[in-house]
Amino acid sequence: MAAPAPAPPDREEIVFLDVETTTPPRRVLLEFGAVVVCSRRLVDVSSYATLVRPADLDAVPDPTARCNGITRDTVVAAPPFRDVADNVYDSLHGRVWAGHNIVDFDSVIIRDAFAEIGRPPPEPKGMVDTLPLLTHWFGPRAGDMKLASLANYFGLGKQRHRSLDDVKMNIDVVKNCATVLFLEESLRGVVPTPQNMLDDATIRTQGTSDPATNRDYNELVGSHVEEMMIDTTKQMDARSSGGSSGFVELDDVSTESIEIKVVLLHRSRPRTIFHHKGAQLQLSCPGLEVRWVSTQFQPKLSIVVDIPDNLSKVLEFCDNLAQSESPEARSNSTWKPIIKRYGNATTRPTVRLKIATTIVNGNTAMYSTQICQKDCNGVIPKLASRKVDAAELESLQGNKVDAFFSLEIYDYKAKAGILLVAKRLDVHFLRDQA
Repeated sequence: MAAPAPAPPDREEIVFLDVETTTPPRRVLLEFGAVVVCSRRLVDVSSYATLVRPADLDAVPDPTARCNGITRDTVVAAPPFRDVADNVYDSLHGRVWAGHNIVDFDSVIIRDAFAEIGRPPPEPKGMVDTLPLLTHWFGPRAGDMKLASLANYFGLGKQRHRSLDDVKMNIDVVKNCATVLFLEESLRGVVPTPQNMLDDATIRTQGTSDPATNRDYNELVGSHVEEMMIDTTKQMDARSSGGSSGFVELDDVSTESIEIKVVLLHRSRPRTIFHHKGAQLQLSCPGLEVRWVSTQFQPKLSIVVDIPDNLSKVLEFCDNLAQSESPEARSNSTWKPIIKRYGNATTRPTVRLKIATTIVNGNTAMYSTQICQKDCNGVIPKLASRKVDAAELESLQGNKVDAFFSLEIYDYKAKAGILLVAKRLDVHFLRDQA
């Protein structure tokens, strides 16, 4: 019986990895490559790569269908996996793993390889899969979001389908994507914050035999998220005592200054945004009463709030403007009005505010929207919570919130309209004011 794997060391680096295998139906490991980088600067710390001779050389077509140049002659003199397992283990164990499609492919191949020699596999501290991450933030401008397509988009050359080369290409792709996104946000007049980059992102850990491993990593990620949220809250409060930097108060909104702009940067799909006096329109509105909270379809969370007449007029103007001038309104999708009235026409209008979340470990939701709580004297907001708790969220019902939100035009699944995304909610709990 194989000895259990030792506890992961305290390693702060990120290891980008890639494996090359035979083609389906049977996946056999042929090559492993890894580059260890500093997590703060993404500079190389060390690297390791090796070819692997499979037990069954007949499993290696000659040449392989993936055209990576690995043939039977290439691997016949390579070491078997048993002889390089220590080096692979040392490269990976206890570090955060990163790579393109590593959750569903590379990590599975590695675990199978260790299982075949009867050894416990290396365990990641956490896992960042750049395929879903970049698909969310950068797609679909780069086509099918394969590494080759992304590399071609950035002019990084042709993918070789060799482990170490692909790893280095993956790192360059991540750097290029991050740079483009930062510049785009800056050009749109939005100061990028940790929360912008965390919204709807997915950070996953591979399942391990030790639940404490996943729990510790969740706490690690969670603490970083919380620190970023607190830091951002402090910055927002320092910049504006009455609201938040970058968000326009209703009394300062001039509908004559609102316009639709279609932004097309870096050959991307056109993106339609609202502009107000030269910057993206984001609104600040105090004292909105929460009518109800939607937690049924987690992690898709939202709150429905009653809105005052001045906000209703601004949103109606934006809705009409988008329907007449935005590309989304000219599609075949059904336009959904942003404002709804429940009951008769005299009832107060309502809107739905989306609460953004971050997924940790594939199933643990954490707030990306900043949920803050005002003191009873209404001085400085404090972070209420970072983990999504349905009961806690539902406690907002019947209370009032100061809302800071963006207006985003969407066209998705035959429906189009304006989505209001809450960036920050300052909650006035009535029980604290009793």
